[in-house]
Amino acid sequence: MKIKDIIKENQAIFSCEIFPPKSYMNIDKTKAVAKAICDLNPDFVSVTYGAGGGTSKQTVEIARYINDTGNTALAHLTCASSDRQEVGAAIEKLKSYGIENILALRGDILEENKDKPRDFTYASELVTEIKRHGDFCIGAACYPEGHVECESMEQDLNNLKTKVDCGVDFLTTQMFFDNTAFYSFMFRALKKGIHVPIIAGIMPMTNSAQIVRSCKLSGATLPTRFRRIADKFGDNPEAMKQAGIAYATEQIIDLIANGVKGIHLYTMNKPDVAQQIMSNLSFIVGADRICMK
Repeated sequence: MKIKDIIKENQAIFSCEIFPPKSYMNIDKTKAVAKAICDLNPDFVSVTYGAGGGTSKQTVEIARYINDTGNTALAHLTCASSDRQEVGAAIEKLKSYGIENILALRGDILEENKDKPRDFTYASELVTEIKRHGDFCIGAACYPEGHVECESMEQDLNNLKTKVDCGVDFLTTQMFFDNTAFYSFMFRALKKGIHVPIIAGIMPMTNSAQIVRSCKLSGATLPTRFRRIADKFGDNPEAMKQAGIAYATEQIIDLIANGVKGIHLYTMNKPDVAQQIMSNLSFIVGADRICMK
């Protein structure tokens, strides 16, 4: 099912993200993670692509597995380190497996490819290419605090408007830890003329090393309240996990209470964390959503 139709049919949606294994030898372990996530009955499950498309084969395999279990898959696709022929082949493979939803991303430019000529420079060009290959539902990324490579929020919003105008059906945000930043972004996006649905991306921070690494890569800022939590519990893994789940739960409750229509949980392949959060929200997102299998 196309995600844009899921959004239209539901007052609020809840989705999850997983990442494929680096080696195909570990595909069965990731399929077990995918099954555990699917058992939580999210509206869709997205599968990441890996730097430079390094896990592309596994991405397609996991997305196909999710679809085959009767759930809706969203396959990530990047273009920065691929030529037009490679991207076209990837899109056609997704089509052959009945995968209707693609998240179009520029992706990271690998060091060895920085000086090479590229067929794709921006995600907007990938959106156009996907539309040439068929009737896909196309998602894209957005950044509540601005993309780390943009000089200003205004520049980032201009780029986002260009991307959406190329044919994006919905947006999913980069992780954020301050809901005020998200609400401000939503206002600015509407003012810019961006009217596609925007799904809020939430990452439960369950260990201190993950916090430092993720914030460095994403440019997300940590509110003082969360910094105090990390300082207090960072050396106690179980306490940090519990606090991270509680913080993410509170974020989601506030978002839903303020009318946000979609939540996307970055699970980091931890079904138990996703299950605890969704259990905390059972009567908020719908008691029939959690399938205890």
